[in-house]
Amino acid sequence: MQTVNPIGIFDSGAGGLSVLREIQALMPNEDILYFGDQGHVPYGPRPMKQIQDFSEGITRFLLGQNAKLIVVACNTASAAALKYLRQTFPDVQFVGMEPAVKPAAEKTQTGKVGVLATPATFQGALYASVVERFANGVELFQNTCNGLVQQIETGSLEGMETRRILEDALHPMMEKNIDTVVLGCTHYPFVIPMIQKIVGEKVRVIDPAPAVARQVKRLLEAGGMLNRQGGAVRFVTSGEVMAVESVIQILLGGNVKVESVTWLNDREVLVQLPAG
Repeated sequence: MQTVNPIGIFDSGAGGLSVLREIQALMPNEDILYFGDQGHVPYGPRPMKQIQDFSEGITRFLLGQNAKLIVVACNTASAAALKYLRQTFPDVQFVGMEPAVKPAAEKTQTGKVGVLATPATFQGALYASVVERFANGVELFQNTCNGLVQQIETGSLEGMETRRILEDALHPMMEKNIDTVVLGCTHYPFVIPMIQKIVGEKVRVIDPAPAVARQVKRLLEAGGMLNRQGGAVRFVTSGEVMAVESVIQILLGGNVKVESVTWLNDREVLVQLPAG
């Protein structure tokens, strides 16, 4: 399905679909091109330079498909590469993911907040900056939820292993009297129901995706780039097409067609999808 001047969205895998669904809900007439880099998932443990290279290659691909704005719908890629992308492509508008520490700090009553994110996000300058600016007087408890991204990539949202990973992360935080959980990985909103079961109704869970969608809309409105009709979505992956189609159907519902791309090296994507 051909899209015309789409919003480009990319993630290491299926996590960015949590952002895509919010963009679709807010702007149903927008065409979208989604790049899932399942061939390299997860990004979390990878070196920053490699993540920058992947992000640059995907950006060049999306721009080659006439993307009018690019959403880095991956907390790890935002932490490692967003500044680099803006410097490398100064004429392109990027919207990235920022851990929602600010709203958590503003809303917490106990002054104790849990943050779930990947190692690269926690180690990045973006997270450190957000904490320094907004977390004064708030105690943060961090966990990397090792293995959770892979569970979500297989569509296992309610399995025993998924629950174990979340309980291991959240139970120690609950013992510290947290009243807010920040989701610092775009994969994690898909397990909000499981998180809520574990922490209970009194603990607030913050998904940053709706705020990202609102920022995308603001930028498109300001540039006179909002679509009045449309709504086509294309999915491409560097991974196994059938597996990615399956997980998208689990996470978003409905039948989808996914197209394939191949990495030539860390910075060049070989386009296998048709140009028209």
